[in-house]
Amino acid sequence: MSQPTRRQLLVLGLAGAGMTATGGAGLWWSNSGRTFGGGQKLLQPEMLTSTNGVLQLALEAAPARLEVGGRTANLQAFNGSLPGPTLRVRGGDTIRVQMTNKLQAPTNLHVHGLHVSPLDNGDNPFVSIDPGDTFNYEFVLPADHPPGTYWYHPHRHGHVADQLAAGLYGAIVVEGPSPIPVSRERVLVVSDLSLDASGNLSDVTAMEQMMGREGQIVLVNGQISPQLSAAPGERERWRIVNACPARYLRLSLGGQGVRLLSFDLGQVREPAEVTEVELAPGNRVELLVDTRKGTSTLVATPVDRGGMGGMMGAGNDQPNNSDPVDLLHLDVSGDLAAPLPEVPAGPALRDLRNGTISGRHTLDFAMGMSGGMGNGSGGGMMSFTINGRAFDPDRLDTAVQAGGTEEWTLTNSSFMDHPFHLHVWPMQVIQDGAGDLTEPTWQDVVNIPARSQVKVLVAFDGFQGRTVYHCHILDHEDLGMMGTVEAR
Repeated sequence: MSQPTRRQLLVLGLAGAGMTATGGAGLWWSNSGRTFGGGQKLLQPEMLTSTNGVLQLALEAAPARLEVGGRTANLQAFNGSLPGPTLRVRGGDTIRVQMTNKLQAPTNLHVHGLHVSPLDNGDNPFVSIDPGDTFNYEFVLPADHPPGTYWYHPHRHGHVADQLAAGLYGAIVVEGPSPIPVSRERVLVVSDLSLDASGNLSDVTAMEQMMGREGQIVLVNGQISPQLSAAPGERERWRIVNACPARYLRLSLGGQGVRLLSFDLGQVREPAEVTEVELAPGNRVELLVDTRKGTSTLVATPVDRGGMGGMMGAGNDQPNNSDPVDLLHLDVSGDLAAPLPEVPAGPALRDLRNGTISGRHTLDFAMGMSGGMGNGSGGGMMSFTINGRAFDPDRLDTAVQAGGTEEWTLTNSSFMDHPFHLHVWPMQVIQDGAGDLTEPTWQDVVNIPARSQVKVLVAFDGFQGRTVYHCHILDHEDLGMMGTVEAR
């Protein structure tokens, strides 16, 4: 039997440095030499929808034995599923979550991108739920909350990357005031993980933590390269979440019409044709797929996000995404579907550029050699800092005026890209590495290219309180690349 190519291995989620075709620590092979891969019909996560303005649920984070690529894997999951249930709500709704921790490490819950209070039992990153304990969360969405695709995952500092990589994540859908005419809607949660030959989670190395781990198996809704089908002339709405701890996704779908409807939050004024879209870890995108005949593959093309620059004798220091990954396959066949109404124009996006600026801050993301141990900076080998300091939950790094609008300059003096995430308040991007932006662009994860800078405006509306901002390469966050902000 001929050896599979590296691309074929990646499609099956089986490629990794130093592996052999005879059963390396990360490979799953049968006795006959056949790989276990994908090809199953795409499954949708369980959907939990609010009723009379309230969504109440119990969410349990616990070890789980789940099927991945036809084999049993020992993972961690919310309510025993990969991903966890999708939460579907509207602006003005209240989400009440009874969160139980059955893990062996402390955890908590972050509703990524939602504009909700950071206080008390809201989206509070300083909460710590010990093993065996339960905590009751309540998230109250403003009536005018932007529609979009959001997600949830643990955010207990020091454990975030491990718990996300183990399988703890799920999507949140905030419906808009008016429906978009589509044939169907799909939630697509992209994640990655690494497993050994016994189906256990692989240990992460110090180098993988410093680079930001990228799993050997890439999943969509917990499946390897699943299949989906449609008729020609249909219009699908794909809600895609990048739930990988560090992997960037440059997505393309050849052979079909693809239009951008939303990036992170809100809806664009006019959906525009796109050939590819890039998601940093934590980003979401909504695509309108106008189907034609034939079979197409959603491909994640590699993204160069920098490397260790030869520091510490890193050698081959690039992330594990040097080949494209086939995420799913779409088969379009059958009779032509009846035409749908045109997609209505979205509302004009808020533009902060003509308002008063109440304050300015500069945040510099840096990586360098560390002289100390035990400071959250990578075991004394490398420091991960914002403005020269590693995370301290007891320190206030940035004070802002509640109700004011600030201009933040995000600089990256390191040799790797860093995706910046601010909790609670979304950001209007006004300048990236290519210059000023002409149209309002709203995101809650903004990539800062290596040796570059980005400028954003933030309206600290709606809430007072203390929360965090950080790099969304989650190993970097756990190693210290996080700061605190308080609106008061």
